[in-house]
Amino acid sequence: MRLGALIGFLPPQSHSTALAEQARRYAGEGFDSLWAPQAIGRGFIIPDPFVALAVAATATKDVELGTAVVQLSLYQPVDLAHRIFSLMHQCGNRLALGVGAGSTETDFIAFERDYAKRFKTFNSTLARLKTLLADGKDEHANLTPWNAVAGGPPLLFGSWGAGVERAAKDFAGWIASAHYRTADQVIEALGRFRAAGGKRAIVSTIQLTADRDVGQTRDLLQRFADAGFDDVVVRFRP
Repeated sequence: MRLGALIGFLPPQSHSTALAEQARRYAGEGFDSLWAPQAIGRGFIIPDPFVALAVAATATKDVELGTAVVQLSLYQPVDLAHRIFSLMHQCGNRLALGVGAGSTETDFIAFERDYAKRFKTFNSTLARLKTLLADGKDEHANLTPWNAVAGGPPLLFGSWGAGVERAAKDFAGWIASAHYRTADQVIEALGRFRAAGGKRAIVSTIQLTADRDVGQTRDLLQRFADAGFDDVVVRFRP
């Protein structure tokens, strides 16, 4: 099982090189992947995921870079495809794009988007985004991407409920957030994902605090490894 870490959670007094230093430190400690979340309007700030990963791409080598996750319902598809191609040009084949419909209403209020229609918006945005990434264009836009980024990165689906089976059938993998779920719930959902033919499975947002018992953390990660997860992603809290 590969070990990853969320980046971008910086103290208020952090300086301009803090994010690059964080990425270099995590990669230097042996993490296999670095992931940028997306949240806005929640009473704290983290970097835009595309900016965060562009910084991480220039600060590291070899380590995988991904979003966990980008809320597609907040974006216009052409703008998003352009961002993805631009980021992929910096990351190369290190980039994996975790996407979701969104689960926090304050993000949608901040973007002045309709939270109640987020799943419908997600489906329409995803359909057009896949065309733009695969072909570099559609009937309304021609992005003319660089040859090296043609086709776009693998798409991973961050979801629960019926989305677990959808991740298995329609995406390159599944991202399960462990923030609001127990280990038993996460492992049960993994069984459904595998039964539906799912490939890569990632459990993300495992909260680590300074006073957390290292042995408990080791045992939890071992449970996820024994269950068959391919990756686990932790978040270091202040």
